[in-house]
Amino acid sequence: MSNLTSVDTYSLAGHSVQRMGYGAMQLAGPGVFGPPKDRDAAIAVLREAVASGVNHIDTSDFYGPHITNQLIREALHPYPDDLVIVTKLGAVRGSDGSWLPALEPEDIERGVHDNLRNLGVDALDIVNMRIMGDVHAPSEGSIEKQVVALAELQQRGLVRHIGLSNATAAQVAEAQGIAEIVCVQNHYNLVHREDDALVDELATKGIAYVPFFPLGGFTPIQSSALSTIAQTIGATPMQVALAWLLHRAPNILLIPGTSSVGHLRENLQAAQLKLTDEVRAELDAIGESHR
Repeated sequence: MSNLTSVDTYSLAGHSVQRMGYGAMQLAGPGVFGPPKDRDAAIAVLREAVASGVNHIDTSDFYGPHITNQLIREALHPYPDDLVIVTKLGAVRGSDGSWLPALEPEDIERGVHDNLRNLGVDALDIVNMRIMGDVHAPSEGSIEKQVVALAELQQRGLVRHIGLSNATAAQVAEAQGIAEIVCVQNHYNLVHREDDALVDELATKGIAYVPFFPLGGFTPIQSSALSTIAQTIGATPMQVALAWLLHRAPNILLIPGTSSVGHLRENLQAAQLKLTDEVRAELDAIGESHR
């Protein structure tokens, strides 16, 4: 069992969370649709994560749909006092597994109630408003209507804190004019660095930045330079890619996902990996070469 007790933490919505968290998306079936092939294995991964010190879990009721939240409830409810569960709204799933925008106020309220019911809670710790944009890349446009709707649900006590996902810097600024934003979850990793400036800006404001696809997602990071560095320091390429993110900025919180206990343990071990200035410079160069 990996142990995160010696790893640094970050204040997320008033909670001290380990910077290495867990993303539940891969617990659903292929294409994040339908049930997992092995439900017992999925339950085991969640319990292992929490037993190892993870206290920040990312999920959404449109994973499955409903599947990951139901698994989280089965595995972990009643939840540990220090566990922060972050969910997201902004989409629903078609019967064919398609991702459909759900961005109207009534969609947002329905989504909050779906998450509440399936997680078995009276209020959601943090809700990220997922701006659909270009699916994995943000696109400009006002999000006032969505954030106002979420802020109203916050005032009703159904949502404790608000975050954004797949958002531009301008959208973050717009949202901050409406409600306190505690985290931003965007596509970012060693080779996908478009948010460099936003990461640093949020760090100065004490706002968490949570990369999705920290290991490349559906197209895992492939780099001979990364593999060489990993071999030199006795780690896997993916462990090094995760460690680079933890070294990149103090406000970065990681939520790598997996449906395997063995892979989970490998990911958690990345939190213990120390990178020298020379290695970090070599890793930075990999990102620069992909610009």
